[in-house]
Amino acid sequence: MRIVEIREKTVSIASNIANAYIDFSKMTCSVVAVVTDVVRDGKPVVGFGFNSNGRYGQGCLMRERIVPRVLEADPDTLVDEANGNLDPFAIWDRMMINEKPGGHGERSVAVGTLDMAIWDAVAKIEGKPLYRLLADRYRGGVADDKVWVYAAGGYYSPNKGNDALRDEMRSYRDRGYKVCKMKVGLAPLAEDLKRIEAALEVVGDGQNLCVDVNGRFDIDTAIAFGEAIKPYNLRWYEEVGDPLDYALQAELSKHYELPMATGENLFSMQDARNLLRFGGMRPDRDILQFDCALSYGLVEYMRTLKMMEEHGWSSRRIVPHGGHQMSLNIAAGLHLGGNESYPDVFKPFGGFADGVAVEDSYVGLPQVPGIGFEAKSELYALLRRELMD
Repeated sequence: MRIVEIREKTVSIASNIANAYIDFSKMTCSVVAVVTDVVRDGKPVVGFGFNSNGRYGQGCLMRERIVPRVLEADPDTLVDEANGNLDPFAIWDRMMINEKPGGHGERSVAVGTLDMAIWDAVAKIEGKPLYRLLADRYRGGVADDKVWVYAAGGYYSPNKGNDALRDEMRSYRDRGYKVCKMKVGLAPLAEDLKRIEAALEVVGDGQNLCVDVNGRFDIDTAIAFGEAIKPYNLRWYEEVGDPLDYALQAELSKHYELPMATGENLFSMQDARNLLRFGGMRPDRDILQFDCALSYGLVEYMRTLKMMEEHGWSSRRIVPHGGHQMSLNIAAGLHLGGNESYPDVFKPFGGFADGVAVEDSYVGLPQVPGIGFEAKSELYALLRRELMD
């Protein structure tokens, strides 16, 4: 059993949307295929992966450092003899050989993208959906049969007024999402408050709406904005300041007693640990949003889950960023609290399997081996076209 080839390509996910910090006019992502010598139904097993939105494609890092290390390794050292399968942990160690600690950022995305494809291949070789494999190996066989999801949108875009925002939120509700999220922080406070009120006209109770600053605010602005939105009783106030400014997050927690969320731009167990140590996050109400595909993959993610448990946090407080099938499988298999969803943006990477409806903000998973890309026709067609044809 061996990996015979790893293919990668950079594809565009550009659009005219923006959050408070960046626009997506030149956004890209990497797609990868890990081809094995294992044959199922007369064809080699191929694992697919990609990186979540918000970080650009990492083809150069993969080509120059990460992929050659895997392909140059003795294939026998990358096999899990106990399970008769590839060993994601051994492969991860090989990807990170000769890498100094620290410096989490771009290389964590490269490793996380390949790690996704490896787990897809492992689950396919075992003939199980990934969430079922994870539950069987690490959660005593107990998996969630459905996952809570929320619709992420409400981006800024040219000529998008409050009527269009209301229409967008209404479309999410019509598709089964009870809870929605919108971007704030790019417009003046008074304008953002009108936008929030417009969204609330559609979603109703404040517990059905989250707001996301994408790290733009300093502490004074963060406190002022928090005071202004307290009367709405929103579900959460997200990534208010720079993701590594733990002091800002800790200070804000003294002023904003309602739930907050952050973590999507922390890319290692160590950074996640520092957030819990120094960021003032509260395990009874706050949400952690670590994204497996951006943070060295599932191997590192399980280290993060173990660290959280040691710090008194339940895995149910994690609702990953990314809005894709990998996070959905992790949420169901490892007992997370839910998953983001992108019904309309970052297509075809966002969203879930074809024909699997969202009902009252819950979604099920397809019963196909692997992560389930084959059950999402538009995404699978792109992966085949870019990597296999």
